[in-house]
Amino acid sequence: MKRNLFIILILVFIVAGCRPESSGRPGSSGKMLTADSGMVVSAHPEGSGIGVAILKKGGNAVDAAVATGFALAVCYPEAGNIGGGGFMIIREADGKTAMIDFRERAPMAATPEMFLDDSGNVVPGLSTETCLAAGVPGSVDGLLRVHSRYGVLPFRDVIQPAIDLARKGFPVTEDQAADLNGNREKFIQRNRRLPAFVKDTLWIEGDSLRQPELAATLERIRDMGREGFYSGITARMIVNEMKKGNGIITEEDLAGYTSEFRDPLIGDYRGYKIITVSPPSGGGVILLQVLGMIEPFNVADMGFHSMESVHLIAEAERRAYADRSKYLGDPDFYEIPLSRLLNDEYLEERMKSFRPDTVSPSSSIHPGIIAPVEGSQTTHYSVADRMGMAVSVTTTLNATYGSSIVADSAGFLLNNEMDDFSVKPGVPNMFGLTGGNVNSAEPGKRMLSSMTPVIVEKKGRLFLIAGSPGGSTIPASVLQVLVNVIDFGMNISEAVDTGRFYHQWLPDRVNWESDGLPPATVDKLRAAGHEMNERKSIGRVNAIMIMPNGKKAGGPDRRGNNSALGY
Repeated sequence: MKRNLFIILILVFIVAGCRPESSGRPGSSGKMLTADSGMVVSAHPEGSGIGVAILKKGGNAVDAAVATGFALAVCYPEAGNIGGGGFMIIREADGKTAMIDFRERAPMAATPEMFLDDSGNVVPGLSTETCLAAGVPGSVDGLLRVHSRYGVLPFRDVIQPAIDLARKGFPVTEDQAADLNGNREKFIQRNRRLPAFVKDTLWIEGDSLRQPELAATLERIRDMGREGFYSGITARMIVNEMKKGNGIITEEDLAGYTSEFRDPLIGDYRGYKIITVSPPSGGGVILLQVLGMIEPFNVADMGFHSMESVHLIAEAERRAYADRSKYLGDPDFYEIPLSRLLNDEYLEERMKSFRPDTVSPSSSIHPGIIAPVEGSQTTHYSVADRMGMAVSVTTTLNATYGSSIVADSAGFLLNNEMDDFSVKPGVPNMFGLTGGNVNSAEPGKRMLSSMTPVIVEKKGRLFLIAGSPGGSTIPASVLQVLVNVIDFGMNISEAVDTGRFYHQWLPDRVNWESDGLPPATVDKLRAAGHEMNERKSIGRVNAIMIMPNGKKAGGPDRRGNNSALGY
């Protein structure tokens, strides 16, 4: 009965708080949800509903973001997590900005050669399918720290809905049932006892997923804060799992983990202020580099999804991803030449070899010369409150369900983020990205990421909040939403739902969604020399746009079970 009441309340939020407005543009879902006061857009309606309930209770955007984050750890185990990490961008109502980096870190026993055999070859699966693949989780520390600085509601009130959700259960969606069934054999093979994600029969839509062990872990966090996860019972459970599976995370690694407040990257594109993540995520650098490279061109006049505009963006992405392979990593270990990578003259130089009608093969594109001085599963949620505060959060386990290994009796999945290091220079990771020694595994180091949460201002006012999952596709997905809004004048629903494409330097090809580009554009791109690779889906952007009248417009991606709720 209580479960049915909660679903009814969610429907009330949708009907009463979010109003549909027509868009009518071909290729769009045709509807845009708006709300007067606050909004949460996330990967699951349960998570969005809990976030909105916190806003209605008097919480601010950070309270709602933290509540949503813990809720997604329960209702979106594919990527929502307490066993992984991520990044958060905060913009306060007065315009002050901050970033918190709660990316996972390598255990102190990590080495650059830890995934190689005696001959120096990469051991398949070692960095993705074993306990050795897990980095030290950062999500719990990050959510606790950001709440302690910005939250206004008691932490107990913020985390309790996630505890209730884990203990009482929730109905899985059709897509979730398929994902759980598709991962069934991995859960069985990689765990010594069956986790909550496996039952006697296959999952079907509407089945209730209850996670009592996860509820107990969340209760320890509620009652003891950081110590309820990084020491004591939960820490011993993690270490026990490591010992059983030849992992290397120790109690000292867990006790020593800290998230970091860092300065976000600030850029400008056609008069819009772009606020995004700095390293150890490379996503923000790629986003600002590509925007800087295409700004001198009149993208709007080229036409939406024309050969000219797609070719321009793909060629700019090719150059930005090449720079990523050489220059980006953990800023606590290397001095990253950010100011030079984002310098207008440098970006102009990078585009000198660009030709509007022919391809620049990736074999001819190398990382730029800097003057001396030196997944797929992730999830994103966006939050805006009635006071004008905005939060943009991207978190990850890396692969779908991470390593598929559940920490012993703790009920949560371990990440496989160690694969985001350069396992071996020049050898691609699971997303096809290559890297060098700057991103090799070292004790305490954070692995390079592609996560790209972003907040945009227009004339000093909050304008847009966005981000996406998708591994190496993330910066390109976020980029296209911004270009769709700023250059092509789309509303947020149109900008999020329309087809996508991307180029990541290596492998040398343009990836595009089925039916995402006009056939004539695809033919022209092939004629210009692009190898075209058709894909089913690229990214799952969850975005909020602030309209001129102050209302919030939600853009939950049509790709998946994403949900925009507000009031």
